[in-house]
Amino acid sequence: MLNCLFVGCGGMLGAVARYLMGFLPLKPQNGFPAGTMLINVIGAFFIGLIAALAGKYGTLNPHLVLFLKVGICGGFTTFSTFSLEALGLLQSGKCLLGAAYMVLSVVLCVAAAAGGQVLVQ
Repeated sequence: MLNCLFVGCGGMLGAVARYLMGFLPLKPQNGFPAGTMLINVIGAFFIGLIAALAGKYGTLNPHLVLFLKVGICGGFTTFSTFSLEALGLLQSGKCLLGAAYMVLSVVLCVAAAAGGQVLVQ
């Protein structure tokens, strides 16, 4: 039950941070969801960083790791929003823009997660 408390508290902070990021003026006129992609890249970077730190320093409190990885990062990243926005681009006939969004999101987020881990090494 204590684990649920750590995840819930972290999730609340991550979700609030995600909500506040929505106020950044990142809405290109062509409809490309730059804000959501930025949130996913930032989240991927930090989850990679946290995982690497937890692996390198096995003495990190497991509750802290759970709070950060599952809670904050899980509440902050927006894969469900990404999926809906990608589908919306495809359904509105913006197939090239939708494909670019999907490829860039996956490539940049995997690279960001790797970047977070490289920082720890």
